[in-house]
Amino acid sequence: MDTIGSTSVNKPLSQQSQDMADNAADTAQGAIRSTQRTADQALDRLSQKVDEMRNQAAPMINKVTSQAEAAARRGMEAVRDTSQQLRERALQAQDMTVAYVKDEPIKAMLIAAATGALLMGIISMLGRSRD
Repeated sequence: MDTIGSTSVNKPLSQQSQDMADNAADTAQGAIRSTQRTADQALDRLSQKVDEMRNQAAPMINKVTSQAEAAARRGMEAVRDTSQQLRERALQAQDMTVAYVKDEPIKAMLIAAATGALLMGIISMLGRSRD
C-alpha cells in the first residue's frame, strides 16, 4: 500500500476529502481548546493580580480612613475648644458690664442712651434714603 502524506492512494476521492475535513475539524478543535486554555490562564493571572492589588489597597484604605477619622476628631475638638473660649469671653464681658453698671450707673445710663440715640439716627437715615 503506497501512502502519500496521511492519505492512501487507493482511497476514493470522497473518502480523502472526508479525511481532510475531519483533520481540519480536529485541528480547529485543538486550536479552540488551546485558545481556551490560554484565555483561562490569562484570566487566572488577572484574577490573582486583582486579589494582590486588593490586598495591597486594603491597608492603605484603612490608613486613610484612620487619618480622616483622626482629622475629624481634631476638628471637632478644636470647634468645641473655640466654642468654650467664646462662652467664657462672653461671660467675662457680661460680668465686666454688670460691674461697670454697678460702679458707674449714671455713666452707664448715659452711654446706653447715647448708643440708642445713635442707632435710632442711623435707622431713620436708612429709612429716608429708601424713600
